[in-house]
Amino acid sequence: MKQVAIGFGLLITALLVLFKIAEYSRWQSGDNMFNWVAVFCVLFFGIGIFISRKLFIKKVVVKIKEEAAVQGLAFSIDEAQVQKTGISKRELEILQLVGEGLSNLQIAEKLFLSEHTVKKHISNLFFKLDVQRRTEAVKKAKTLGLIA
Repeated sequence: MKQVAIGFGLLITALLVLFKIAEYSRWQSGDNMFNWVAVFCVLFFGIGIFISRKLFIKKVVVKIKEEAAVQGLAFSIDEAQVQKTGISKRELEILQLVGEGLSNLQIAEKLFLSEHTVKKHISNLFFKLDVQRRTEAVKKAKTLGLIA
C-alpha cells in the first residue's frame, strides 16, 4: 500500500512540475495554456493505464505437486476411497486445489464458480472427511490417497 501511495505522490509531483514548466514556457512564448493541459492529461492518462495494469492485475500462482513432479511418478486417485467417502468429482477437484494451497477466492476464479459455492463444497468436504480445518482435510485426503 505504501508503494501505491508513494507512486501516486511522485506522479502528482511530476504533474505539478510539468505545469510549472508549461506556465513558464507560456509566459515566454504566449502560447495557449489549454494545449499544455490537454497534452499533460493525455500523458498522465496513458501513464495511469500502464500503472494500473502492472499493479492491480491479479496473478494466480499454482504450485506444482512436489513429490510426483520431482520424482516423475504418476499419482492415481484411490477410487474405492472416493466411493467410500462419497466425495463428488467437483469436491475432489476443489480438494486438490485446497491441497495446492489456493484460497477460496483463487479456487473460485480458477473454476469459474462463486466464492460461496466453493465455501459450500469445502464445508461438504469437511463433513465427509470428518475434519474441522483445511490442513486436516488435506492431511486426511493424502492418507486416504485422494490427492498427491
